Amino acid sequence: MSRRLILLVLCAVLACGAAMVGCGGDDDEGGGGGSASSGESGTTEGAKVIDVKSMDAAKGNVTYCTGKDTSGDLKEGLKKFNTEFGADGLKAKILEFPTSADEQRNQFVQRQRAKSGECDVFEADVIWTAEFATQKWLYDLTPYIESRKAEFIPSTLTSVTYDKKMWGAPRVTDSGLLFYRTDKVDKVPQTWQDVYQQAASEGGIVYQGAPYEGLTVDFLELAYAAGGKVLSADGSKAEFDNPNNLKALKFMVDGIKDGSAPKSVTTFMEEEARRSFENGKPAFMRNWPYAYALGNEAPKVKGKFEVAPYPSFEGAGKAGILGGHNAVISVYSKNPGGALKLVDYMTSDERITRNAVKYSKAPPLAAVYEDPAVKKALPFAAELKQGVEQAKTRPVSQVYSQISQAIYKNVNEALTGAQTPEQALKNGQAEMEKALQTF
Repeated sequence: MSRRLILLVLCAVLACGAAMVGCGGDDDEGGGGGSASSGESGTTEGAKVIDVKSMDAAKGNVTYCTGKDTSGDLKEGLKKFNTEFGADGLKAKILEFPTSADEQRNQFVQRQRAKSGECDVFEADVIWTAEFATQKWLYDLTPYIESRKAEFIPSTLTSVTYDKKMWGAPRVTDSGLLFYRTDKVDKVPQTWQDVYQQAASEGGIVYQGAPYEGLTVDFLELAYAAGGKVLSADGSKAEFDNPNNLKALKFMVDGIKDGSAPKSVTTFMEEEARRSFENGKPAFMRNWPYAYALGNEAPKVKGKFEVAPYPSFEGAGKAGILGGHNAVISVYSKNPGGALKLVDYMTSDERITRNAVKYSKAPPLAAVYEDPAVKKALPFAAELKQGVEQAKTRPVSQVYSQISQAIYKNVNEALTGAQTPEQALKNGQAEMEKALQTF
């Protein structure tokens, strides 16, 4: 099988994961959304702190629990780990859960509630950090991460940060990109307003507008760029109904009304947007990096498009939304030293580089983007790195799923005309306030 075909197959696998943003599977690069809090809530007081020296002479067995490893990068990593450390008495194995995000999370929660030591390391969706840290289910890895802090792109560390502590190591990151037709667009627009203006006369822009996690991401990319917010700094209060969010939502609604985006976009997930773009009409698309290789195999757009980091919102700033997965260690692990050794190996420069070159995984380590092999494997590496650098986390809350639902349900209804943008924000605000009252 040619290297090009291998990359296509792998990217097709990524498409399946990205089509279910937030599903938490191994290839769900699009799904994520970080968990970070600069404020100190005190909810994690008393959590176990990892002993960094414990990995130096670690022995025994370690289990890495994850969603379905459809691309195979985890299996390869664990195999290499065993080859390198097996002779020293340290071995690792993989335990795969169902691909559904809810099922993966349920598997994690069930084991932690039972205080099970079956899983030493978990492949955790970036949106789980706040909830699991609050439950004191994770080792505080701050001493370890501090020793490697300079290696990681700063935004990726926000996905493991909560209550001023770091609860895991970023293993895979991701950020959306603006796809544009080079035969329809002379140069990359500098603002979202320019994008939509050109889209209106050049076939439109497609994105993820269906009522699901993907729309939460797409809305927040614009809302955050416009200066909007969802929760207070400490995550205790809903602040969804604000003028900057209204600017972003009205902008999206007006885009459908004036034809900049097709009405059908309100039913699109990642794959529907990709197929629409590949059919040749739209000039622009918001999607995850997996769509790049697939698009270059589509006859109508092959060689006729490029990608760019997001532009700014006119009069405000730029923002993306962080995706990806982190390696976290269970407090019930019977071998925390071995678990840390495995996390250290799986997030090493060698493994992250290999994951980028062979498996098209977006690196959380800054230096990896400069590797010639990575630049060759990911022609858009510079744009991807810039996208990750400017990406922000999704709202941090123990009730994130309810927060997200309040966003995507009401935003979708505004896009379809079922309610006004003003009413959508008021309803979303009320739903978030209700959810936050449970904590």
